[in-house]
Amino acid sequence: MTIDAARSVRRGSGVADLPPEPSSPLLEIDGLTKDYPGGRRALDDVSLHVAPGELLVILGHNGSGKSTLLRCAVRLTDPTSGAVRVAGQDLARLNGSQLREARRSVAMIFQTANLVRRRSALANVATGALGRHHDLASGFGWLPREELVFAGALLERLGLLHLAHKRADTLSGGEAQRIAIARGLAQRPRVLLADEPVASLDPEAAEDVLVLLRKLATDDQLGVICVLHQPELALRHAHRLIGLKHGRIMFGTEPARVDGEVIAALYRSDDDC
Repeated sequence: MTIDAARSVRRGSGVADLPPEPSSPLLEIDGLTKDYPGGRRALDDVSLHVAPGELLVILGHNGSGKSTLLRCAVRLTDPTSGAVRVAGQDLARLNGSQLREARRSVAMIFQTANLVRRRSALANVATGALGRHHDLASGFGWLPREELVFAGALLERLGLLHLAHKRADTLSGGEAQRIAIARGLAQRPRVLLADEPVASLDPEAAEDVLVLLRKLATDDQLGVICVLHQPELALRHAHRLIGLKHGRIMFGTEPARVDGEVIAALYRSDDDC
């Protein structure tokens, strides 16, 4: 069994992106602005696209708006203005059951794996399928056997089958994060959003996670957006980089076109300029 995630959608472009190809983007963010009470603007007219088969990495200092951008993209936080479209459907205009259904197309991976500690890795992965089931049994966390089979197939494909019956609280940080990615894939999403998924991992485990994210993008034609604090990882693995500062896009291009000074400027205080 393979991951049923391939879709016939395109490489796209936003304000800071490479020139678009003539087809629809997988995830499209247009003019996204987020204001918080007190007048603080976290995002300022941000526009970007992500393509199928593409790992897009967002770099920026703490407080630059990276995490807010991902949370707005999946409507965990409501933007003040702008549009977020997944395969042409604007999430910003949806509510209730329509929003819940649309969110299934976008899986979110966080800095911490947030696994159920006393359950097995296999059971944790299978919980990614709960959104497809709305009966009494699923309300108590029980899923049809075919979802467990699918979860096992995901683990096998990702080289994690040996962890299937290990309790989540016995996994290393890197193992737990890869299990969390497999759980996201159990949603059968079109887009993966990863918010600093390697922030608490050692260098080897961080490398493994980025290798996995890029492989999933290219092999399954997912659109993957990953927020990172490690420019060296981004330069090695991203298909495209976005630089965010004070909620605005400073650059967007291929890693080979970004030099060290441009990246350093993202992390430089305005007082140092």
